[in-house]
Amino acid sequence: MTPALSLLPKPTLVVAADGGARHAGALRVKVDVWVGDFDSSAGVQLDAPREVHPTAKNETDAELAVRIARERGYTELVFIGAFGGRFDHTAALLLGGLRLAREGLGVTLTSGDEWAWPLLPGTPVQANFAPELTLSVVACSELTGLSLSGVRWPLDNADIPLGSGWTVSNETVGGPVQAQVRAGYALVTVLTGLIPEVQDC
Repeated sequence: MTPALSLLPKPTLVVAADGGARHAGALRVKVDVWVGDFDSSAGVQLDAPREVHPTAKNETDAELAVRIARERGYTELVFIGAFGGRFDHTAALLLGGLRLAREGLGVTLTSGDEWAWPLLPGTPVQANFAPELTLSVVACSELTGLSLSGVRWPLDNADIPLGSGWTVSNETVGGPVQAQVRAGYALVTVLTGLIPEVQDC
């Protein structure tokens, strides 16, 4: 975990999803609820209320954490430790983040030096970045009318096939970046150890 994560705004609710409690310890944040089936938190010591679920369940531990946040009225979600580990969990979390964004929630996913934000029609992603950072738009469906500025290879009203490599490994030039799409769903990802200033408009 990069020290940059400690610069995130202080959360008003911290929900640790099973073994994700290790990230809370590294960041020295107080956990309000610890939830999961506790199959991946062996050796983790945490002074927090537990919500224990059986291993045979229909939701991942991350989904249980989201449910707790939503039940308490939260609409801005930051997933820390979102990348790495098991691919199936990572993929489910990324696609689940898109679904949550489609339901009107603000979603940020990070593992410290990797960041991702859902890109939806009518909801541009805008950010200020240092130069020479790797930025990708991962098409999670067919994209119509993708425009991307503030990067080495800008796009204007481009149609992108599902899963295309065309929009992978672009590069920031320093300053504001904007991505918007007329139809379809994508993830804007950045490789950086810095906290970007991101605005969803």
